[in-house]
Amino acid sequence: MLERLEEIAAKHARLQTEQADPEVAVDQHRSREVAIKLAEIADVVKVYGEYRSVLSELEGAREILTEADDAEMRSMAEMEIEELESRSTELEARLKVMLLPEDPNDQRNVILEIRAGTGGDEAALFAGELLRMYGRYAEGHGWKMSITDSSDTGLGGIKEAVAMIEGKKVFSRLKFESGVHRVQRVPATESSGRIHTSAATVAVMPEAEAVEVEVDEKDLRVDRFCSSGPGGQSVNTTYSAVRITHLPTGLVVSCQDEKSQIQNKAKALRVLKSRLLEVQEAERDAERASERRSQIGSGDRSEKIRTYNFPQGRVTDHRIGLTVHRLNEVLDGDLDQLIDPAVEFFQAERLKSELD
Repeated sequence: MLERLEEIAAKHARLQTEQADPEVAVDQHRSREVAIKLAEIADVVKVYGEYRSVLSELEGAREILTEADDAEMRSMAEMEIEELESRSTELEARLKVMLLPEDPNDQRNVILEIRAGTGGDEAALFAGELLRMYGRYAEGHGWKMSITDSSDTGLGGIKEAVAMIEGKKVFSRLKFESGVHRVQRVPATESSGRIHTSAATVAVMPEAEAVEVEVDEKDLRVDRFCSSGPGGQSVNTTYSAVRITHLPTGLVVSCQDEKSQIQNKAKALRVLKSRLLEVQEAERDAERASERRSQIGSGDRSEKIRTYNFPQGRVTDHRIGLTVHRLNEVLDGDLDQLIDPAVEFFQAERLKSELD
C-alpha cells in the first residue's frame, strides 16, 4: 500500500509542477486535463500527508518514551502514543478504502424505477413519497431529474414510475438504494388508528453508454399514444407519448414527459438500453444477478432494506444497523445521513473481500 501511495504522491507533485508551467497555463485543453487529474487524487494525497505526519509524530513520541527519565514525561508520552496509534489506524483504514478500484459505473447517470409493492393504496402513496424524496435529493445535489413514465393512482400515489437522474457521480450516491423500502404508519382511512405496514421497491440502474448496447430498429415495435396526466395542452390531444417494445427480450419502455414524439422516443431508448445493459451484465455475471434479485425482492413487506416508521419518526437501514430519528428530514430529501454510512459500510465490506 505504501508503495502505491508514494507513486500517487509523486504523480501529484509532477502534475503540480506541470500546472505551474507557463506553456501549460496558456493551453486551455491541457490545463483542464491536468486540473482534472489533480482533483482525482487530491483527497488521497491529503489523507496520505496526514498519515505520514502522524507516523512521524508517533516515532518522536516513542523516542521520548524510551529516553525520558521523568515519570510525568513518560506518562504524557504514553498517552500521546495511544492517541496517535488510534489515529494512524483510522487513517490507514481510510487509505485502504480510497485505493480500492473505482466502480466503473460510479460516474454515470441513473435510471430510477419505483413500484408500489404490498399494501394496496397505502403502498402506492408511499411509492409517490419515495419518488418525491429522490427528486428533492437530486435537486439538493444540483442534478436533473425527469420522470419518463408513471402510472398514477390519484391522491399522490403511483403504481410505478421511471425517472432519469443526470449529474455528477449520480450512481455512486444512489447505487445502494435498490431494494424494498417498508413504511409503517396509520393510514388516513384507518378509523381505529391501527398501524399498517406497506412496501415499495426501488431499482437503480446506471445509464448505458451508447457504444455499449446496440439496438437494431427491426427489433423494436414503437407504439404512439396520447400522453396522460399533467402536462399542458398536448395532454390527451396529440400522439406524442411513445411505447417501445424490444421484441427479442420482451422489454417494454414508455415515455410521455416530453411534448415531442421524437424526444420521447430518444428518452425511451436511453431507458431501454440501460435495461438491456443490465440484462447483458447479469448474463455475464450470475452472481451479480442473484445479488440484485435479493436486493429488490418481490415487494413483500418481509423483505426490506429500510423501514420508515411514522409513529416513532425514525428511519432504519437494516443492512447496516443504522437508525436515525429524522424521518421528516429524510423524506424531504436529506438522504446523505443514510447514504454516507451505507457507502462506508459497503466499501469496508468490499475491502474485506479484496483482502480475503
